Amino acid sequence: MSIQEERSSRMKSQDLIAGPWHAAIFRVRYQETDQMGVVYHSNYLNWFEIGRTEMLRELGFTYAGLESQGVLLPVLSAELNYKRSARYDDLVVVYTRMTAFTPLRITYDYEIRRAAEEDSKISVPESGFCEAPGGELLVTGSTAHAWVSREMRPVRLDRTLPDAYNAIWSALEQKGGAL
Repeated sequence: MSIQEERSSRMKSQDLIAGPWHAAIFRVRYQETDQMGVVYHSNYLNWFEIGRTEMLRELGFTYAGLESQGVLLPVLSAELNYKRSARYDDLVVVYTRMTAFTPLRITYDYEIRRAAEEDSKISVPESGFCEAPGGELLVTGSTAHAWVSREMRPVRLDRTLPDAYNAIWSALEQKGGAL
């Protein structure tokens, strides 16, 4: 069975297994907090975007590059589950992974965690792909997206940008993903 046939078979069965986690690290900025120094809830969605943007960049693509080729990736749905609050100046890690990747759609899972630099039990990860999330869990969530044209009509990425489609699959497989 060829690689393309294997991928096609997995897409038809919807038997998709999550890919590897990617970590994006930054500090909570003052502008992201309320008067009590707690991160305002909508900022977590912005952080999800940082996670998926940096993950795609690590895979060799940028949103701007895909958009310049006529393909957009709007959010169809978003889910957030709040566990604990992030606060001003916390070092946070946005862990992102693809849980579904088809010619028409892509789905991501996220975990936002606090990394305590002084706590020897929690190592601060490097940005990039990693084994498993670490740190204190703050927020979990997911987003679903569709590949669309500039006219907001659905497109099949494997037909519209086959090189990008195959490169994302290949990069995920090389990174240890099991999509």
